[in-house]
Amino acid sequence: MTQYSAKKQDLLRIIDSAIHAVSPEIAMQNTLKRTGDILTVEGTEYDLTSYERIIVVGAGKASASMAKKLEELLGDLLHGGIVATKYGHGLELKKTWVMEAGHPVPDMAGQRASKDILGIAKGLTENDLVFCLLSGGASAIVPAPREPVTLQDKQATTRALLECGATINEINAIRKNLSLFKGGHLAKALEPATVITLIISDVIGDYLDVIGSGPTAPDESTFLDCQAILDKYALCSGIPEAVTTIIAAGCAGEAPETCKAGDKCFERVQNVIIAGNAMALTGAAKTAQELGYTPILVDAAIQGEARDVAKKLVEKAIATCGEHSEDTRICLLYGGETTVTIKGNGKGGRNQELALAAGIKLLGAECRERIALACVGTDGTDGPTDAAGGLIFPDTVTERGERAAREHLANNDAYHFLSNVGTILKTGPTRTNVMDIAIVLVGPNEPKMTASSLQHHAHDAIR
Repeated sequence: MTQYSAKKQDLLRIIDSAIHAVSPEIAMQNTLKRTGDILTVEGTEYDLTSYERIIVVGAGKASASMAKKLEELLGDLLHGGIVATKYGHGLELKKTWVMEAGHPVPDMAGQRASKDILGIAKGLTENDLVFCLLSGGASAIVPAPREPVTLQDKQATTRALLECGATINEINAIRKNLSLFKGGHLAKALEPATVITLIISDVIGDYLDVIGSGPTAPDESTFLDCQAILDKYALCSGIPEAVTTIIAAGCAGEAPETCKAGDKCFERVQNVIIAGNAMALTGAAKTAQELGYTPILVDAAIQGEARDVAKKLVEKAIATCGEHSEDTRICLLYGGETTVTIKGNGKGGRNQELALAAGIKLLGAECRERIALACVGTDGTDGPTDAAGGLIFPDTVTERGERAAREHLANNDAYHFLSNVGTILKTGPTRTNVMDIAIVLVGPNEPKMTASSLQHHAHDAIR
């Protein structure tokens, strides 16, 4: 385990606070205010007794937790409904049917969930109120491919987009235009009911049409945008023919676009963002300050290749060392979401790769003893792994271990390197999702711990 136990404990406390700040329960409680039969949502009042039925639908990694809070708030007024979430993120609820499905690659369980949710929509009237609960992961969790695209076509397309390093905005633009659920189509299906969509944002800029691929929001993407994305990554020959065919038809005006602003299906829809990355960073900053650090928000919109971002994080940390005395305690905060272009066959995720690349970059820094960092996916799942991210300390990548570190990074195998040195970060499902955070601590050197001290603190090791 690392000898830098004080910085490790500080990082873990800051991470816990960041994730707690965006818990679905807190976000729902802060957004929904009920006084008797009147529910107020961001200034809009709803008389709950004026509706024949109150239904809940939703999708995403936080949807089950959001539905649980909604059940507590509405009690017997809630008639029931369906939410879909990622495997391992479900909860047993009293009135809401929770379905689990695949993420990030969609599967048949997700297709069934989207079909069932759309089935609920068919029987709604203008006297019904629908709560739509959306969070990160919804795009993959509820696939509803439009003909001639099949689920297998969407799976292959999703894998290709993930492997080439496409951004979440680009991936969702493709998903929306291949779907009967996304891009405003759910809003159209729910007509003429009143719809309150509560959203936990996992995208930079909190764009309504990108979060969960915008099932109840006007869509700004077009088939021309989709074609440009395929051209950008040279994917036209690497994805199923049905996908390229429908995109080509859309570009030629021979296939209908997604629902756009001004469509009457949005007239009775209120979209509300109840949590996002900024709230997580605020929570992190508060705890960092309590621990004696001066929090500095460096960048709330990091994006790009994880290895390139890692370089910037370390360069900023080194510069901070030079600007402040050795006894100063600084916490540099970052939010956003990086990407990884997969070239190897190892195991990892964008946060683990960012962490390992930062550890390698930190190796040559004169002030490395003063720096520690964490890169974390707030949903508790980094890429196709059971880890949330990774921690880096001055002794995580050593001169002796540099070659192995570089070999693991080249093979996109950060998971196994970080596991071997004991700095993989595992939180389990957090049931929320507001992208990623990176925390860089710059502080005084810690005294080296003796072998007996290390043994005493072994129970704190991240397994």
